[in-house]
Amino acid sequence: MLAHGDRRNVVDRYRYWRLDQIVADLDTSRHGVHVAIQNWEHDFNIGSIVRTANAFNAAGVHIVGRRRWNRRGAMVTDRYLHVHHHPDEAALRAWLDERGIPLVGVDNLPGSVPLETAVLPESVCLVFGSEGPGLTDEMVAATTMLVAITQYGSTRSINAGAAAAITLYHWALQHAAAGNPGRPRAADH
Repeated sequence: MLAHGDRRNVVDRYRYWRLDQIVADLDTSRHGVHVAIQNWEHDFNIGSIVRTANAFNAAGVHIVGRRRWNRRGAMVTDRYLHVHHHPDEAALRAWLDERGIPLVGVDNLPGSVPLETAVLPESVCLVFGSEGPGLTDEMVAATTMLVAITQYGSTRSINAGAAAAITLYHWALQHAAAGNPGRPRAADH
């Protein structure tokens, strides 16, 4: 790899570092946000959501449902994260409860708070449903709050990967730039 240059999808700071070194360094500055994804329909958006979680240096990613997921969209970024599997909503809720982490659902359901007005907890797990059906009733029941991204067009919902990026950015505006030990930075050039 070194002879031909490091072509991994990493910022210049980590170029030529070993995987375990990168993970160890990222662990020193992980943010308090976790991301959970329901994997009932083998959604192709999961990889994109994982990649976004890496971009925000999330504390962890939680796959709920099927253990196997399409990793292609993650572009190997899952190797730099802590990825947990939970067979169902109750198992995810139990894992979060043990650590005192609230679960916030992201879906445009009745009773959802508009994301732009929501104050998200610094330590939180944001959960996204499968593309199309959204969050299951069981997952909604497990959440402490629901938020929705305000939309202005004719579509019922936006892509799950895009929703994760918008929501994580909203969380970062509230917590990452306010002295959080995670290093907010533009892409290295």
